Amino acid sequence: MLLDKGADVNAQGGMYGNALQAASEEGDDQVVRMLLDKGADVNAQGGKYGNALQAASERGHDQVVRMLLDKGPDVNTQDETYGNVLQAASSRGNNEVVRMLLDKGADVNAQSGLYGNALQAASEGGHDQVLQMLLDKGADANAQGGEYGNALQAASERGHDQVVRMLLDKGPDINAQGG
Repeated sequence: MLLDKGADVNAQGGMYGNALQAASEEGDDQVVRMLLDKGADVNAQGGKYGNALQAASERGHDQVVRMLLDKGPDVNTQDETYGNVLQAASSRGNNEVVRMLLDKGADVNAQSGLYGNALQAASEGGHDQVLQMLLDKGADANAQGGEYGNALQAASERGHDQVVRMLLDKGPDINAQGG
């Protein structure tokens, strides 16, 4: 194996930034475990997803997310595209990953990236179970930011009736401008 021959486990470059991010994106738990055992940095930034936890979370690889969370990564780190880990998981409706991230203290109202926040990401995708988890943890239905402006605009534009109803039950400002 290359690592046994002295390869740098944290070498940066290419589309994925590093080997841990590439293995995490593919959901290869055996390779992820080997890299972690050799000292791969779970907080290393760069590449397509920003870091390994964002890659595994966006792709819904529960087992890889668990392994990475066991190493104590920053669950609130952000990048320009995917925002933060919770937004990445919420955008794809990865219920179990969202639950794990919330249990580890992910900031439900963190702002950044394409979606603005996790609630907007879940709303845009029509992921009602994720939306409910986020609302239960205190997500702000009126938060502004991202491509759509707010969660209600995202759900409305995409035609997600159930999500629109759920958001309206929280009493958002239906005349809010943004986007």
